[in-house]
Amino acid sequence: MTKIIVDGNEVDVPPEYTLLQACEAAGAEIPRFCFHERLSIAGNCRMCLIEVVGMPKPQASCALAVRELPPNKDGTPKILNTRTPMVKKAREGIMEFLLINHPLDCPICDQGGECDLQDQSMAYGVDATRFAENKRGVEDKYIGALVKTSMNRCIQCTRCVRFATEIAGVPELGAIGRGEDMEITTYLETAMTSELQGNVVDLCPVGALTSKPYAFAARPWELNKTESIDVMDALGSAIRVDSRGREVMRILPRVNEDVNEEWISDKTRHVIDGLRTQRLDQPYIRDNGKLRPASWSEAFAAISAKLKTTSIGRTGAIAGDLASTEEMFALKDLLTRLNIKNLDCRQDGSRLDPAWGRASYIFNPSVAGIEQADALLIIGSNPRKESAVLNARIRKRWRAGKFPVGVIGEKADLTYTHDYLGAGIETLTDVIGGKHAFADILKKAERPMVIVGQGALSRPDGAAIASLAAKAAVELGTIKDGWNGFAVLHSAASRVGGLDIGFVPGQGGLRASEMAVSGALDLVFLLGADEIEMARGTFVVYIGSHGDRSAHRADVILPGAAYTEKSGIYVNTEGRVQMANRAVFPPGEAREDWAILRALSEHLGQKLSYDSLSALRTAMFKAHPHLQHLDEIAAGEPGDVRKLAGLGGAADKGVLRSCVEDFYMTNPIARASAVMAECSALAEGAATMTAAE
Repeated sequence: MTKIIVDGNEVDVPPEYTLLQACEAAGAEIPRFCFHERLSIAGNCRMCLIEVVGMPKPQASCALAVRELPPNKDGTPKILNTRTPMVKKAREGIMEFLLINHPLDCPICDQGGECDLQDQSMAYGVDATRFAENKRGVEDKYIGALVKTSMNRCIQCTRCVRFATEIAGVPELGAIGRGEDMEITTYLETAMTSELQGNVVDLCPVGALTSKPYAFAARPWELNKTESIDVMDALGSAIRVDSRGREVMRILPRVNEDVNEEWISDKTRHVIDGLRTQRLDQPYIRDNGKLRPASWSEAFAAISAKLKTTSIGRTGAIAGDLASTEEMFALKDLLTRLNIKNLDCRQDGSRLDPAWGRASYIFNPSVAGIEQADALLIIGSNPRKESAVLNARIRKRWRAGKFPVGVIGEKADLTYTHDYLGAGIETLTDVIGGKHAFADILKKAERPMVIVGQGALSRPDGAAIASLAAKAAVELGTIKDGWNGFAVLHSAASRVGGLDIGFVPGQGGLRASEMAVSGALDLVFLLGADEIEMARGTFVVYIGSHGDRSAHRADVILPGAAYTEKSGIYVNTEGRVQMANRAVFPPGEAREDWAILRALSEHLGQKLSYDSLSALRTAMFKAHPHLQHLDEIAAGEPGDVRKLAGLGGAADKGVLRSCVEDFYMTNPIARASAVMAECSALAEGAATMTAAE
């Protein structure tokens, strides 16, 4: 630690701290535009100037480390001043320079009310300018469907350039020209292809980069702000839902160092127009092959009549990827009362089984634990598509150095260099047997990791592959005292919660893939399950929010609530219990899913014992106590992975493919979004162009 004096206050700080960080540790507030804690240092806005006693000129505090300060001759601590007239004059001069070419756009700028330049100009701006020349004009650039450019406002802080290069790993933004002619743009003004590009809008300290779908939609002071959790993938990123009236206007990230840091994917951020379109807002019944509007009592009566004429063994239920744990618990409770054993939360056909133990189906090292790992083997997964923010965490660890990554599965651009080991099970067997050079790398590592994707586990031989992956984890030394490197990467927000509460077939029950086969069932309840195609002849009751695949197939539709319209508990891929909060109310006659099941149970003669969400949670917590500990992870037993490794089984040959083909079209809300459709088309076009090149 190094002793320094900041504005008369003596503090001890690490020598690797920048002066800016040291001053803030002492309680001083330092303005900045280019500096960001998660990006490399650029030192090009100069707004963070401070006075270092003994140095003749003001110093850029972001670009000078404490260890780089020349020592005082008498050995006394260095003195830093942040409030002297010299510092104030220097910052006012910098602000005057920044505003030379900045347009007077504040009344029409989407950044208004959330603009760093506005805030700092209030503190350091002067009432007049000494420059009478015309302001510089810069053409706006096209950089894709999500980010709108107003480059007249750009102050060349290069935050966006550094984010694209360092965090996203897709270096598409850069500067052209020099001095006054410098401009930020993409190569040949093409669309950005990163799944994280929307974060540059949050990073931009002025209004040069704003959200294109949100343009001119609302002002920040008009919005109600609700802290919640994202369900577009299984990571559970912390988000803030901003709403006005009954409409969600935008979604922004919240800081959660253990999960998403402060980034969210573009699907998380821009899927909101899908919440407004193709909504189910009243019950429907199919008559003579066509769906017609109906009342709730009619719909319940139709379901009750069908259930009375259907045997228990030919009735089942499948939970979808966006279902909360409460509604799955309520549905399981109802099915148990009806003695129905055909239930499943694994609509993709995943062979994961809670009977194997919790450690067999969660991301055991944790998301933050990726930064402690020193080697990684990825099996049958493309983290960039399946969990873009988690992939950024892997890239962060890779950039820190000495982090070899091996991939078994499809070839893909993961944004970091890796060793492509092979495509199928034969390669995995060779690695386990020590026949591949990468096996030695994993064995020599102190904290190696093995990530298994759902693409590998959802094959018919998924159980054998899960056992092989667990065997790889055991044989290659990923399970040690204080470290469990076996990590299952889920793609569905509801999956871990469903496995935790045992939403899987009972004794002799059918799995989801078996229920979908022709002639298997006469009646099936689909709780937001849209990624599975039910065979003709099955009476389908669909409980969900959007008119997607299963709604078109349904015989009775019960309109449910989207994730922004209900309070629900989700368990992310690492087993962390999280709470999503309601921001708005469902449209029309739509209701929260648990309330629909509660009302249905009464018509079916098996009334559920809870009349409120709190009562439902009390029952769920009693059955599964770990779910009441929010933001905590109930760790799995490493012995479970060893047991899984011993299960064995015959795995078929073939490429281990990712479970996500189109990042932007993975659920009903995303498929209802015009913005996601445009992004999907752009991504497909970029892939075609790359292939042609």
